[in-house]
Amino acid sequence: NGIQQRLNSWQDGVSGTNCPIQPGLNWTYVFTLKDQIGTFSYFPSINFQKAGGAFGPIRVNNRVVIPVPFPKPHGEFDLLIGDWYNENTGLFPTSMLLNGRRRYPQSNQTIVVEEDETYLLRISNVGTQWSINFRIQNHQMLLVETEGSYTSQIMLDSIDIHVGQSYSVLVTANQPRADYYIVASPKMVKTPESSNLVGVGVLHYDASTTPAQGPLPAGHDPFDLSFSVNQAKSIRWNLTAGAARPNPQGTFNVSNVTLSQTFILQGSLAEINRSVRYTVNNVSYRVPNTALKLADYYNNGTGTYQLDAYPSNSSSPVAIDGTFVVSGAHNGWLEIVFKNNLQVIDTWHLDGFGFYVVGFGDGEWTPDMRSTYNLYDPVVRSTVQVYPRAWTAVYAYLDNPGMWNLRSQVLKHWYLGQELYIRVYDPDNNPAKERQPPSNLLYCGSIIPPPAPPKPTPTPPKPSSHATTQSINWFYIIFIFFTCLLL
Repeated sequence: NGIQQRLNSWQDGVSGTNCPIQPGLNWTYVFTLKDQIGTFSYFPSINFQKAGGAFGPIRVNNRVVIPVPFPKPHGEFDLLIGDWYNENTGLFPTSMLLNGRRRYPQSNQTIVVEEDETYLLRISNVGTQWSINFRIQNHQMLLVETEGSYTSQIMLDSIDIHVGQSYSVLVTANQPRADYYIVASPKMVKTPESSNLVGVGVLHYDASTTPAQGPLPAGHDPFDLSFSVNQAKSIRWNLTAGAARPNPQGTFNVSNVTLSQTFILQGSLAEINRSVRYTVNNVSYRVPNTALKLADYYNNGTGTYQLDAYPSNSSSPVAIDGTFVVSGAHNGWLEIVFKNNLQVIDTWHLDGFGFYVVGFGDGEWTPDMRSTYNLYDPVVRSTVQVYPRAWTAVYAYLDNPGMWNLRSQVLKHWYLGQELYIRVYDPDNNPAKERQPPSNLLYCGSIIPPPAPPKPTPTPPKPSSHATTQSINWFYIIFIFFTCLLL
């Protein structure tokens, strides 16, 4: 469910909207790739299955009638970068993987290119915990897309990719024929060059006989957050390019919107019932036995959750656990201010929508901070980073009815309670706005499957004309026989 395609809320893929698929069974998702192009990843959302390597890439290409804002590349590569745990502790990763393999040369993780050709690299951070800095020895990268949005094209020596984020970059093989290191290193972690925590692959020029040489290309100081913030602010929306629609992306903008709601959501660490938990506004999410969408559709949430029971603009005075569901105004503009009270970089993801990333800032957020927002060309994406002791602001237009998950993408934070749901309600039950439950809907908790409709009583088959003719013939034969006896 890392893919962001305006999913039907029934098929959101997370525990709040779907019942788990039982062992030994299959379940089919059906959705239309219609609203966004670009680079995405998918993964299961139960427990730590993602940490065990369950993920993959999805490419969504433009329709033929919509031009791409860069020349057709000679080739395309998917690069999934994640962390790996040798022990089942979940505390600290022990290595970095590129497409599921360890560092070069043992990994044999190579990208083969031809001289003077340009290639599109689709890079996703599918890890559980770390933001990464990605670079290629002696090669620059032209940023062109992120999570369904074409970006203003800027040249980069390296790029910070935070947990759950994806980028597309163009790389031209314009260096002498040789092999060159590809490097992904974690941020806010001390990593000597020889450490397994640095993922290493190789860009191999076709017919090259020269191995990659010298030290690994140095990235920026992993603790230099000002570099990362400035780079994030430089990633802007390409206003003139089309994407899923023929009209330019910039047709849809936030330059003069009226806000309907503001959520101020603070991610923190707390102790609840002698257990370490992560919280949103001091509430750690408790997963109910009944999927929220089921409870909402069949029981209006009764017995499963209470709408707006927890504050969406301030923190509860005492850390508690609860099923956190808030109201979202349908067809209204929502401002979300993410505050990070942790010592690490956090990332937040919203299902069902892309949001405009309008602002980053240090310390406390106040309404005066809106004067610092970029409302001209903020990039639209579905996953955004929040730096330690800092805030990030986004705008989302809630035009997609349903029950939508808003969560930390750092798996430990998510697993231990840093999530909530936004209920976007539209009284119009037009299936064009929100589809009815699918025929293969899964049931769990207090909602039992409705009884199957009674099978129709089968109608006895009518005798065929041949059988009828045979019966008539036998009647005449018997009639003639008895007539002869009487004579």
